[in-house]
Amino acid sequence: MEDVLEVYHRPYDPKRPVVCLDEQPVQLIGETRVPIAVAPGRPARFDYEYVRNGTANLFILTEPLAGWRYVEVTDRRTAVDFAHLLRLLAEDIHPEAQKIVLVMDNLNTHKLASLYQAFEPALARRLAERFEIHYTPKHGSWLNVAEIELSVLTRQCLGQRFDNRAGLEAAVSDWQIERNERGVAVDWQFTTKDARIRLKRLYPSVQS
Repeated sequence: MEDVLEVYHRPYDPKRPVVCLDEQPVQLIGETRVPIAVAPGRPARFDYEYVRNGTANLFILTEPLAGWRYVEVTDRRTAVDFAHLLRLLAEDIHPEAQKIVLVMDNLNTHKLASLYQAFEPALARRLAERFEIHYTPKHGSWLNVAEIELSVLTRQCLGQRFDNRAGLEAAVSDWQIERNERGVAVDWQFTTKDARIRLKRLYPSVQS
């Protein structure tokens, strides 16, 4: 916990950008009957029955200090999918960064070893050296700013049904463009000092 908190209080450095990563599944749902559109004095209506069209996965990257986020829609959330996201981050989004400081949870696929499942060893090693990894602790997902962004995305964008991946991609793209244009950043206030006071119960008891 303290490790992640210290990362969040580093000054902004474009050569060492702090990026938070998270993911969540989305169920693709089709309609059995044509919905009734919204009208004056009447909300939109949807039939309670639906058709399951599988699932998709959302990867989200966000830079809390820069007010930027990016959402990638994939069919699955495998180690290879994760590896390709890291390559995108290293080669396309931050090609000039000396180190990319990456904050994420300790999911089994969230390992630099995943790069070796997707790329030949020389490329995998070159990509791995671009990252400085900081894991949030178990039961500490609240420390991941990307999870906060996913919560906002869910409330603002995912309250509707998507019956295919293309529709989902279009909706999340519109959401991220609008939010990025406004430069919505995160002013993280919780410090290590605060944690040692307010979360004292989580610390080991030291016998004097």
